[in-house]
Amino acid sequence: MNGTARFLFGTVGSPISTPKKPGGSIGAIQQIASLELGALELGWVQSVRVSEITCQAICHAGDEQQIKLSVHAPYFINLNASDEEWPNSRKRLMDAAYYGHLAGATDIVFHPGSYFGKSADDVLPVSIERLRGCIAELLAAGNPVILRPETMGKSAMLGSLEDTLEMASKIPGVEPCLDFAHLHARPGNGSINSYEEWMGILQRYAQALGEKSLERLHIHLSGIEYTLAGEKNHLPVKESDLDLHALFRALHDLGCAGRILCESPEMENDALYMKTVWEEIS
Repeated sequence: MNGTARFLFGTVGSPISTPKKPGGSIGAIQQIASLELGALELGWVQSVRVSEITCQAICHAGDEQQIKLSVHAPYFINLNASDEEWPNSRKRLMDAAYYGHLAGATDIVFHPGSYFGKSADDVLPVSIERLRGCIAELLAAGNPVILRPETMGKSAMLGSLEDTLEMASKIPGVEPCLDFAHLHARPGNGSINSYEEWMGILQRYAQALGEKSLERLHIHLSGIEYTLAGEKNHLPVKESDLDLHALFRALHDLGCAGRILCESPEMENDALYMKTVWEEIS
């Protein structure tokens, strides 16, 4: 692979600087374009409350401004939910996929849930079977969105790199959302922050999903504060110990491409900073 990889940069949720009018998702798309960024993840993190007509308007705005869209599904999704709770979790994920597709989103990011004190070996078979059912329903409906379980920042959460790669390797139509800040925070000891460690993660990703998978990465990124238990909260990139340059060198050297969406408290400012660092390295 060569180093001519290309990433689109953007934010998870509307940029802070989005004007009140028109506001909403359409205003966010216009603001992303005015900042010369290229991607937006619609933050439907509390619930999916959007009409089909609004989705069509969002889709039109994205096409018009040439902004690539994804959706962050509601936080309250758990592939390891009880049998009683699973239908509610499933509906939240499927609503995000249905309305996201109507809005022009290609990828649906979601938090996969909790181990509830069990081992990954116990939790993954049920989680994979449930996710497989979701993908089957989407395919039957002609909905081509990619479902992306996010790598999570706490060790108690379903969503290690291994968890997400296992889901993706077993189910076509599922690929991880790589949150590199979460991957750095999850061990709780400051590790997963060097060029060699980032290279190791990306090589494992390619080994599990194929070399071409590195050209369609969907990445969340921010600074991060953590404890021994993992993630505590997101930070501006320059206020954290995350080695952004080492990460970007690894992404560059393996010919990676896709989208990098910023989740820092200084969303668009840090997205623009990341874009600048990437352009310097590449």
